Amino acid sequence: MSSETKGQPTAMFWVLAIFFLFFNAIGLFFYYIQMTMTEEILVANFTPEQQEFMLNIPVWATSAYALAVNSGVIASIVLLLRKAWAVPLYIFSFVCVLVQDLDAFLLSDGIGVWGTSGLYLPITVILVCIAEIWYSRKARADGIIA
Repeated sequence: MSSETKGQPTAMFWVLAIFFLFFNAIGLFFYYIQMTMTEEILVANFTPEQQEFMLNIPVWATSAYALAVNSGVIASIVLLLRKAWAVPLYIFSFVCVLVQDLDAFLLSDGIGVWGTSGLYLPITVILVCIAEIWYSRKARADGIIA
């Protein structure tokens, strides 16, 4: 991006910032769906093992999920507003994602319940979190956000 003027957002900035907001909004939607899922929906769509797994998620892991998606959405809005607060908010969101995944894949048997295909979404989330942190730090260093 050699044509980038210091402090001026490029088209790529807006594309990535909107993508990050969209991605985090989807995460917030998934959280809402999970928290409002009725027993009938749970029984109709998941195996008994998956149902038990979902019903036994500890409060701290659910709280980490809530904090991760909400701080991710807020960070993305703040990034669009070109504020440097996006950086620590993205870092906080990432830490919350790791705490949530700690329960799902290390303390509980998430892979045994969901299979290895259950790793695709968490790995994607982790990679996007890393990209959000990297890009927001780059935007701050380039003077695009302050």
